[in-house]
Amino acid sequence: MKRVEQIYEVLEKLEKTSEYGVSAQEISEMIDTDRSNVSRYLNTLCDENRVEKFEGRPVRFKTKSDRQIDVRGVDVTFANSFDRMIGSSLSLQIPIQQAKAAIFYPPRGLHTLLLGETGVGKSMFAEHMFQFAIEVKMLEESAPFIHFNCADYASNPQLLVAQIFGVKKGAFTGADKDKDGLLLKADQGILFLDEVHRLSPEGQEMLFTFIDKGSFRPLGETDKVLSADVQIIAATTEDPSSYLLKTFTRRIPMTILLPSLSERLIEERFQLVQVFINEESKRINKSIYINKNSLISFLLYECMNNIGQLKSDIQLACAKAFLNYKSQEESYILITQMDLPHHVKRGMMKIKENRDEIDQLLKHKGDILRFYFNEDKTVYVDDNMLKEEGTYFYKMIEDKVESLKATGMDDGEINQLLNIDIDSYFKKYIGNLPTKFKREELIGIVDEAVIDTVAKIMEYASEKLSRVYDDKIFFGLSLHLHSSIERIRDGKRIYHPKLNFIRVQYEAEFMVAMEVAKLIDRDFDIQVPLDEIGYLTMFLASDGIQLDHLDENGVYVMVIAHGNSTATSMVQVAKSLVDAEHVIGLDMSLSMKAEAMYEIVKLEVLKLKRYDGILMLVDMGSLCNFGEMIYEETGLVIKTVDMVSTPIVLEACRKAELGRDINEIYNSCREMQRRNRRSKRKRKHDKESLILTACFTGEGASEKLKQIIVDRVDHLEHVRIESINILNRKEYLKKIDDFRKEYRLLALVGTIDIDISGIPFISAVDVFSGKGIPMLENIISEEDGYYKIIKSLKEHITVTNVEQLMGNLRNFINEVEIELQIKVALEVKTGIILHMSFLIEKLIKEQAETNFPDLDEFMSKYSREFIQLKSCLNSIEDYYQLQIIDDEVAYLCKMFIENKNSV
Repeated sequence: MKRVEQIYEVLEKLEKTSEYGVSAQEISEMIDTDRSNVSRYLNTLCDENRVEKFEGRPVRFKTKSDRQIDVRGVDVTFANSFDRMIGSSLSLQIPIQQAKAAIFYPPRGLHTLLLGETGVGKSMFAEHMFQFAIEVKMLEESAPFIHFNCADYASNPQLLVAQIFGVKKGAFTGADKDKDGLLLKADQGILFLDEVHRLSPEGQEMLFTFIDKGSFRPLGETDKVLSADVQIIAATTEDPSSYLLKTFTRRIPMTILLPSLSERLIEERFQLVQVFINEESKRINKSIYINKNSLISFLLYECMNNIGQLKSDIQLACAKAFLNYKSQEESYILITQMDLPHHVKRGMMKIKENRDEIDQLLKHKGDILRFYFNEDKTVYVDDNMLKEEGTYFYKMIEDKVESLKATGMDDGEINQLLNIDIDSYFKKYIGNLPTKFKREELIGIVDEAVIDTVAKIMEYASEKLSRVYDDKIFFGLSLHLHSSIERIRDGKRIYHPKLNFIRVQYEAEFMVAMEVAKLIDRDFDIQVPLDEIGYLTMFLASDGIQLDHLDENGVYVMVIAHGNSTATSMVQVAKSLVDAEHVIGLDMSLSMKAEAMYEIVKLEVLKLKRYDGILMLVDMGSLCNFGEMIYEETGLVIKTVDMVSTPIVLEACRKAELGRDINEIYNSCREMQRRNRRSKRKRKHDKESLILTACFTGEGASEKLKQIIVDRVDHLEHVRIESINILNRKEYLKKIDDFRKEYRLLALVGTIDIDISGIPFISAVDVFSGKGIPMLENIISEEDGYYKIIKSLKEHITVTNVEQLMGNLRNFINEVEIELQIKVALEVKTGIILHMSFLIEKLIKEQAETNFPDLDEFMSKYSREFIQLKSCLNSIEDYYQLQIIDDEVAYLCKMFIENKNSV
């Protein structure tokens, strides 16, 4: 055996009995070898990334396999009990400093009083003080820690005192023998008295006498005096000046106030949520998933009883999710809003004022988070893999997919795992690259042509994104691109498990990456797949969520909308036209918080208890959730219809005045909305593409035009060319309508331009002369691009027909362009198609949707565009039987508005 391996084996053996690592001296004594030689071998093992060195006197070593990483991502291998506490360097920093001082103070520490609300963790903090005292040798490892809650005996003060100090036989009725008290049992250790304010004044006097003298008499004892060496930690939820004797509090020199959960950072609450869900994961030995909105609710809700309540609420949500998993035979355990207690759901109403902090905390974490109690969160990268770095992502994903499949996981759970892992892999990859390098060194690893292309990419991206990229990004992208090109040429699949999230999270970078992909295509005569664009985006973005039936009193209509007079105006019209009396309009100003409006609406609802039901007609946003939330609080029958309009209000009021029941009125309003949607022109969604040549002469010129196009234009695989001979305008327009029912009409080529909305015209003269050929090629190239998108999407979209989906989305984009009177570029259309494809997939799978920052403000500013676009989405929602929330509509609206060209 090599000497270095012998040193490694000895280190492994010794560290099993040494919590803080092993020194070179300890190893040298074990194997009788010179310490300097042992140190040299240990440093070699450190260079090989097998052993970790910890500076100090003496320097200590530990094998890397024994590193301990907590939920914060912090290495706690050599941490003490306090360092392991969530918030140790944040909100608990001062309390911990005080606690350490109380433990270290000679000769046996200071008696301590812990203050704080119910559930802040006073008991746990006392236990950490005890563990810390053992770790720093202030207490022996065998020292006792006695935890006693004074509230358990509060109804019998005499018995309470007896528990603490002990009792002599015959001291009171029932005391049939001598019994030692807790003070004696805690000798040489710590006695923790919780709810100490429950101790009677007499008991407090006995306790401070013990603190003064170190001795005490058991209850009923008159002669014998007992001694004990005990450090007392007391805790109370009450104001000490109101419940504790001044003579008692004066004898406790250290008072520590623990912060409430509302006073702690959201980052700390997230770590607490992580710990509690992991505990439930361990209990059931399965992964637990939670969608982003549910997690945000846990982070923001008003948790009156602090950490204790947070833990209970999480246990309840996990139990409900587990019940769904069992009863509905789901393949995974997912916590959604439906599993949360009502008071937790209200947390989402605080999102507006906490948006920045939540976005920063949950950035890159995806729409669904996975928790598993036994998952290794630490990633190691071999320092010798420099030439293999470019293949790192692909190899990592392929290896991980295979290993997870071997465990029996299904594709959906594997994809969720990869969504969570890929960010940490990428950060680790970038972090291990050199900060400075010479071009000659890089040429030895990758082709010089790749380096030249990367230089152009960096220059282009810097200009477009107004960002400066350092050498790490240049180096990493060069290695990555070198490997990517090889994989594409070898026909190997490139898969990005987080493509949709990357595209949404880094919209600007994704658009630039699409242009970068075209540059790579030209330079290397390849076609960069969609998934690879996801990786390019990561580099470009690497710098820096049973009803009670009421009396027969009819239905009351409540109209609620954003704006200063939107709702009241519609109600005024209804009162004038149908003499409506049982209706009210509530306007929500744009500056008003959702919470405030909710309380106003709830107050109005409570005034209407005598009605059979309440029909809420709302416009959009948070208002859509008010009905369900108020029902959960009050039990009143409430139905909600969104996207309210004046005709809907008139219909609801008319039927309410006729005394119809709430279900009939609700269904009537919904049917009215559906009729409005169906009244729009129906289309066949997956049509074949067509270019039509037409001539009014009847002499066959259109056939000649068709032949020229077939002969001169390439890539007609996906486009059909048809010719027609027409003698009059009326016949011509009818023919066009017939073709549009069956085909997607890309262009008209002919001798006379009869303007038809939405269809480009190319004159026959231009085609004969050759001038019109490039125009046709551009149209066909765009069509070919759509087919390439279809090909790429087939790798990701699994719940619906992709060709059908593409037709639906192209129709949607065309309709939006007409409604908003705008035109958007092909690149933008591509981005919108990708976004909506993944959105529809996500909604069909009932996965969490994305929150839009400052939604109410955006909807107010672009109210016309928002309502028009939402109307255009009706056909998509009807076809796929889903509902697209306002946040997602806002993202789409933003894409069109920011990339429009007015027409």
